[in-house]
Amino acid sequence: MKIGLIGIGLMGQALADHLLDENQSLTVFNRTAEKCQSLAARGAIVAESAQSLIEQTDICLLFLSDAEAISEVLDPISPDTLKDSLIIQMGTISPEQSREISSKIEFKSGRYLECPVLGSLPEAGSGNLILMAAGERKEFDYALSVLRLIGDEPKYIGSVGQAATVKLAMNQLIAGLTATFALSLALVEKEAIATEDFMDIVRKSALYAPTFDKKLTRMLERDYTNPNFPTKHLAKDTRLFLTVADSLNLDTSALEGIEKLLGKAEDMGLSDTDYSAIMATILAK
Repeated sequence: MKIGLIGIGLMGQALADHLLDENQSLTVFNRTAEKCQSLAARGAIVAESAQSLIEQTDICLLFLSDAEAISEVLDPISPDTLKDSLIIQMGTISPEQSREISSKIEFKSGRYLECPVLGSLPEAGSGNLILMAAGERKEFDYALSVLRLIGDEPKYIGSVGQAATVKLAMNQLIAGLTATFALSLALVEKEAIATEDFMDIVRKSALYAPTFDKKLTRMLERDYTNPNFPTKHLAKDTRLFLTVADSLNLDTSALEGIEKLLGKAEDMGLSDTDYSAIMATILAK
């Protein structure tokens, strides 16, 4: 199957490299064409436009940052090109945004599947992402061989919007776990308690989450460079969650505080750093 990939950011690059490692036929497009150069050197075909990419491929993966970027790329594509083409949206957007994109594609007689992913660069580069898919079951079945290249056990959730909802729920956990761990760690530091004594207790408790150890060194060394997932993207996803939760009359008081910390991180110039930079905002009261 000829695979197309639109969006060569951090995750798109890692995924493209993995697909090439798997000897897949891959065509790529990015609005900043320079980002495709290393992939071209490895044998990927670089399309001149999103329309050209869809014309050349059987299935198109979208790894774009937000719904606005998706619309900017897809809206100009002609109905003749989109007809019968399967578009798989893999970024983090709201359920309503996903349904709107689905409607636009189906209006042009295209096919749509949402399949956001959980994981970061190591998982994307090794084909071990967690995949959550929603849409017509027949589209999921059609794409399954490709999805299994990206993650071993793609999970079918249900109708369009439901996988997007699960992804927002997961990213809310990322924000919550990271912020609460950073606050506890900062408190322990301020009281001059040995970090390993604290972590020994945490690791033996039901409160432990693996993400604590993944972010521990960054937080202790205040090194937020070379991000797997930038602060600005977690901030965007947190705001999306708040919007959706507000429409469903959920009390989001706890998350609103975390969103303020993420906004503070952006104001501090930490937008493009790893989201563990939330530690810096807690220490900079």
